[in-house]
Amino acid sequence: MRAEAIRTWKLSGPIILGELTQMSLGIIDSVMVGSISYKHLAASALVISVMNIPFVLGIGMSMSVSQTVSMAYGRNDGQKVSHYLYNGFWLCTIAAIIIALALNLGKGILFHLGQDADVAALSVPYLQIMAWSIIPMLMFIAIKQFTDGLERTRTAMVLSLLAMPVNVFINWLVVYGNWGFPRLELVGAGIGTLVTRIIILIALVAIVWVHPLFHRYIAVRRSQWQLKISTIKELLHIGIPSSMQAGMETGAFAVSGIIIGTLGAVQQAAHQIALSCAAFAFMVSFGLAQGGSIRISNAWGRNNWKDINVIGKSTLISGVLYGVLSAIFFIAMRKMLPLAFNDDATVVSIAAVLMLYAAIFQVSDATQAIGVGLLRGMKDVSVPTIYVAIAYWVIGIPTGYLMAFTFKMGAAGIWIGFVVGLTFSAILLNQRFFRLIKKQQK
Repeated sequence: MRAEAIRTWKLSGPIILGELTQMSLGIIDSVMVGSISYKHLAASALVISVMNIPFVLGIGMSMSVSQTVSMAYGRNDGQKVSHYLYNGFWLCTIAAIIIALALNLGKGILFHLGQDADVAALSVPYLQIMAWSIIPMLMFIAIKQFTDGLERTRTAMVLSLLAMPVNVFINWLVVYGNWGFPRLELVGAGIGTLVTRIIILIALVAIVWVHPLFHRYIAVRRSQWQLKISTIKELLHIGIPSSMQAGMETGAFAVSGIIIGTLGAVQQAAHQIALSCAAFAFMVSFGLAQGGSIRISNAWGRNNWKDINVIGKSTLISGVLYGVLSAIFFIAMRKMLPLAFNDDATVVSIAAVLMLYAAIFQVSDATQAIGVGLLRGMKDVSVPTIYVAIAYWVIGIPTGYLMAFTFKMGAAGIWIGFVVGLTFSAILLNQRFFRLIKKQQK
């Protein structure tokens, strides 16, 4: 089991690093605009809350690419791998365009969410630019899912790492107005993200097109690069439930963020700090879940249930250990981490309390992500979607609202709801995974 855990970590490592660097782009924006004022930070948080739901729906759709590619790769069917790449890429591109248009057309909603008026006004232009940046990002993710499905996870990781200094430099120019560039503040942060995402997309396309590792899949493009309804349906069979799972989870956090925003800009800023730290830590669990899911898909393609069982157990144990370490780190650093985002004493004080709740749910957050990933690796996506819906929307959000307003706990009450919902989801998902394995092995 230890050997399997090491193999999963080796596969997941580049995915994790890539996810962390992509998450860092958002944190970089928050840190750089947070130094201007807490209202700029709150505006950034509001936009992230609003756009994360549709954006994550697109990411969920892209997960069908890695799953189908990995299954075909497990069967050594290179032509099918190429076919899934082409159909998956265009499916994600169309989804990205729809999402970007919807966000731009619906930007007026920012003034109807009970937020601080100044925060809402700052948010609109930032949302517009960030919405368009979803198109190159989801195109990049679609190709990344292809390389991940082939267990070539370092390719996208390297590009993601290079994206960080590029994003920081562009932000430095246009957020603060250095070297003669206009001082665009929050709008400049959006421009920096858009330009960075376009650059890494172009770079990844070029690498896949010319690198020998991917030549066999590009070489058969004349026969395999055709859109087929049956293939699109197969991708949607995995993609739609995966999108719904991710969307309901992110949506719960987004709606909770909007609810907290009604308590004031200070509470919203503090929430964004704690959520940014928790989301950053979650990227390790998310990457580990993807690595485990890819390995499960490969074994599932070979109909090897013994490997599926060992991979699942070792990945889950790894997730629990990581969750415990994350919790300890959050507790120890709860007063220091918020200072990296903002120096307002009230904001930092509230954020430090919220960090304690973020620490509590680290194990549940890690294990529920792994449960979703392992089940997706076996194409089991419908029932887990129901579990996630109940955990967040029937249990988590109502509990959080009750604690926040009825028991007057404010933002901390919303975070208690996170803890309850995540724990419920983690238990149900992992129980189902091992129950399915036991059924197959009888």
